[in-house]
Amino acid sequence: MAEADPKRPGPRLTWVLAGVVATALLIGAWASARPYLDEETEQLLVQAVETAARLDLYGSRCRSDVSGRHIDNLNKELVGKLRMTVIDVQDDLFPEGSYRRAQERLQRDFFNELKEAGGCKGAKAAGLPKQLKSRYDGLMQEIDALP
Repeated sequence: MAEADPKRPGPRLTWVLAGVVATALLIGAWASARPYLDEETEQLLVQAVETAARLDLYGSRCRSDVSGRHIDNLNKELVGKLRMTVIDVQDDLFPEGSYRRAQERLQRDFFNELKEAGGCKGAKAAGLPKQLKSRYDGLMQEIDALP
């Protein structure tokens, strides 16, 4: 039986190094696939996701509309324009760093806002749905205008 060469790494170390290299390559591929976004564009995307979520939450809570069409339409625009999804924006650009926690916060904040407005009737009387829709349309136009 031949003796192991002390200058050569053992099989376990070789596999660990291979794993580290493979991980670095995957991270590099992911980073290059994600488009570069300046701070202004990042803020635009965060505002768009927040507004679309609020519109869909209003529709779900106050109009029995569970379609989620505003988030869906925003998602289509982001995928087509930036190769990103709404979940990518929530994971990468929201302060929570997790789409689940971001969605929980958005729901909690919206339902608190709705409660303070006096429920669905109070929010409608205050013009909240029209304000959200107008803001959403403007943000979608800005995203559409991105290079």
